[in-house]
Amino acid sequence: MIILGIDPGTATTGYGVIENIKGKLKAVDYGCILTDKKLKMPERLDFLGEELKKIIKKYKPQAMAVEELFFFKNAKTIITVGQARGVILFVGKNISKKQGLDIYEYTPLQVKQAVVGYGRADKKQVQSMVKAILGLSEVPRPDDAADALAIAICCASSIKFESRIRNYEL
Repeated sequence: MIILGIDPGTATTGYGVIENIKGKLKAVDYGCILTDKKLKMPERLDFLGEELKKIIKKYKPQAMAVEELFFFKNAKTIITVGQARGVILFVGKNISKKQGLDIYEYTPLQVKQAVVGYGRADKKQVQSMVKAILGLSEVPRPDDAADALAIAICCASSIKFESRIRNYEL
């Protein structure tokens, strides 16, 4: 199963593509979608959506995991991140209708618990575990890409757990 993790943002959206082969997770690709701050918001959001479509078309994931919003001190930041999330979820849902892309959302707390085992883990702990879980030689950079990989790992863990519950109920 191929899973696409997304760390949403207007200026920088991290993405991480992992593959789950019989319970072994492997990084396929990761990076960031960067929008030009000189562009107006509608153009930035359009660019984000188009770049995300390209990533989904290239890797054909079966699942897409997006980080949910959490409290921000800056109201302007939460609004723009919310707009980016809206575009990401919209693109995912449209593709879902065509190729069966399941969409999941996770809070930062859920991601940290799944990756580190502790909901108050710091960024370095999460990044270190992402490196270890995926067998990478170094911590993924930039931070947004590492966060996106962590979100994808959380999704893989969640899907595995849901599958066990389903099998148990039978």
